[in-house]
Amino acid sequence: MNPRLARLQPYPFQKLAALLEGIEPPRERSPIRLSIGEPQDAAPPFVLEALGAALPGIARYPATRGAPALRGAIADWANRRYALARRPLDPEREVLPVAGTREALFSVAQALLDGTRAPAAVVAMPNPFYQIYEGAALLAGAEPWYLDTRAEHGFRPDLAAVPADIWRRTRLLYVCSPGNPTGAVLTQTDWAELFALSERYGFVIVSDECYSEIYFDETKPPVGVLQAAAALGRDDFRNCLAFNSLSKRSNLPGLRSGFVAGDARLIERYFAYRTYQGCALPPPTQAASIAAWGDEAHVRENRARYRERFDAVLDILDGVLDVRRPDAGFYLWPATPRDDESFCRELYARENVLVLPGRYLSREAHGVDPGAGRARIALVAPLEQCIEAARRIRRYVESL
Repeated sequence: MNPRLARLQPYPFQKLAALLEGIEPPRERSPIRLSIGEPQDAAPPFVLEALGAALPGIARYPATRGAPALRGAIADWANRRYALARRPLDPEREVLPVAGTREALFSVAQALLDGTRAPAAVVAMPNPFYQIYEGAALLAGAEPWYLDTRAEHGFRPDLAAVPADIWRRTRLLYVCSPGNPTGAVLTQTDWAELFALSERYGFVIVSDECYSEIYFDETKPPVGVLQAAAALGRDDFRNCLAFNSLSKRSNLPGLRSGFVAGDARLIERYFAYRTYQGCALPPPTQAASIAAWGDEAHVRENRARYRERFDAVLDILDGVLDVRRPDAGFYLWPATPRDDESFCRELYARENVLVLPGRYLSREAHGVDPGAGRARIALVAPLEQCIEAARRIRRYVESL
């Protein structure tokens, strides 16, 4: 057995299951699950039509690079979305389809890190964080370094707090913007600071942007790593990789379709890894993905639904929870009136509403656990369920 497996912590939802073991919530209240970031809206019908029409394609092995039409559709979308008209992505050299960002965010570390280094390479990541980052670092033989994202710093990483000797050992930096679970978005100034650090110390920036299309002001979409690089004249996207998918954007989490784009040198090395890993997208998935990347109407409708949920839920919770509208994404990240595990356990026991303790998404580091005393609430259920959940949460908090 790989001895590094022993360093992996139980996944957040394993911890949640253990926390709730033995509880029988009130049967008269229907269950509402806001603990997992899985969109619950219907998949776009035109995407399902494209998927069905392409089913005969499963008679062929797919190419690891994906069909040229898919790479072209991804590049076209990214060039529009991130204002790359002056220096558009090259779909042949700078785009690679992946089977969802989860597998890609994990496997890219295995491809790019040298697990034989002494001392071990450092992989920096936000704290709290998507647990894949930590697991990817550990199984690649690297050491995680946790960049706390606290309210006093706008829930963005405090880069100045990282010692120079840690930066010198850093080979890969995970960034999540919009953040999971905080919803914080990095500014152009933040990106410029990250690029300067990357230039100085030589690490790769892996930017997880899977929540990029859930935002509240149609005139202010979140800035991505490629857009920020292009704005600063970094036209080769050196040491920059952007990861995105159709899961949140198009309500297609089960399609397992995304992409990585950026530095052509890194893409080529990662492609060589993936030819052995064997995660090529099936032809029907590729056809459905082409359809989804080519349409923005369903994405705007999706954002409108999320805006409606946030407006309703925040109105109900106003005055009872320390909660704010995030910059983007579909999570609320409130401070809890008692410790986060007790809050989530009792809320489930009394009201049959599931949310996730914040500490299950974070690690104690540098003398503090930035997830403790918070809860992640995913507003992914239909509007009526989100409203009902907010009313139950309010009733529970007022009873304390």
